[in-house]
Amino acid sequence: MPKRIFIPALVVFGLVALVLPLATVFAEFGTNWTATYFNCYDLSCAQVGAPQAGINGINFNYGTGAPASGVNADNFSIRFESVQQFQAGTYEFIATFDDGVRIFIDGSQVLDRFAPAGLRTERFQQTLTAGAHTLRIEFADLAQEAQIQFQYFLITSGGAFPTATSAVPLGPTAIPTRIPPTPLPAIPPGALTATVIDAAVLNVRAAPFLGAGRVGRILRGQTYAIVGRDEDAEWFLLQLSGQQAWAWGFYLFVNGNSFTAPVVGSFTTQGQPAASSGMTIQTEAGMKLRAAPTITAVQTGRIPWGEIMPVIGRTAGGDWYQVIFRGTVGWVASGFVRQLEGDINSVPVTG
Repeated sequence: MPKRIFIPALVVFGLVALVLPLATVFAEFGTNWTATYFNCYDLSCAQVGAPQAGINGINFNYGTGAPASGVNADNFSIRFESVQQFQAGTYEFIATFDDGVRIFIDGSQVLDRFAPAGLRTERFQQTLTAGAHTLRIEFADLAQEAQIQFQYFLITSGGAFPTATSAVPLGPTAIPTRIPPTPLPAIPPGALTATVIDAAVLNVRAAPFLGAGRVGRILRGQTYAIVGRDEDAEWFLLQLSGQQAWAWGFYLFVNGNSFTAPVVGSFTTQGQPAASSGMTIQTEAGMKLRAAPTITAVQTGRIPWGEIMPVIGRTAGGDWYQVIFRGTVGWVASGFVRQLEGDINSVPVTG
């Protein structure tokens, strides 16, 4: 059965703010999946036994055990396949996995996160026509914990925004007054711009990666000035009305050479002690925050995959970084992070 998710909206009338359900969104896990198992990470070896059919939803936490009889507890892979019926519209797909996943829709790869990197969640949007579409999920586990969850839900139906529903009443009745949209910002003459072309609704985020917090949405056909990019010109910092946000270039048309936009840091440390070093990192696995630079030290926090943090210290050998995680100072192992900004040599030795 689909899972209902209520998306609230803040409606302001006079001086009173009311939270009202503007839409009921049904999260789907899919039905009648078939799973084929392999005793290798990349599905390149012979399959183990016959495929398992009739699986209603991909939502498995295998822990440190084997996913099926005859399959390894570590270093295994699974191919999930199904044909699902979709109504026309734009969908958001969500995958949570440990270690790797690849996703295909109608034979075309739409997500590749197959390198092992611990527990993480990825989201992407896809516009589909009405009717049957084939889905293929390739999941792999290298060692230790293994889990995979895949779901999707309709964002817009046939390119239109969801309208109010009376299926589940909550709170006072909404006053049918349409709030006008925020006007698009002015674009300076000759500016490098980006136009949304491959998504009806595109999420814009606080940092240039899919796991970053969503700060807004922009629509197909809208054009914004580009004020920055990441080093690979895959993400672009756009000037919105009153704020700036990052958009994935896959969904954009850039009106010039995208590499002429300046490279902009994805995270600033102004007002924090890390400003002196200017170094920031991003986790590439779920990590433990420690009170000291050793694996036997007390755990003082649990850091999710994709978290961006300032570095304020390091060990002499550089195998541990002292960081600020949501207001808490602690230590993380450097082997599971990647450097975003700054120079490690500018960070003082503190442990």
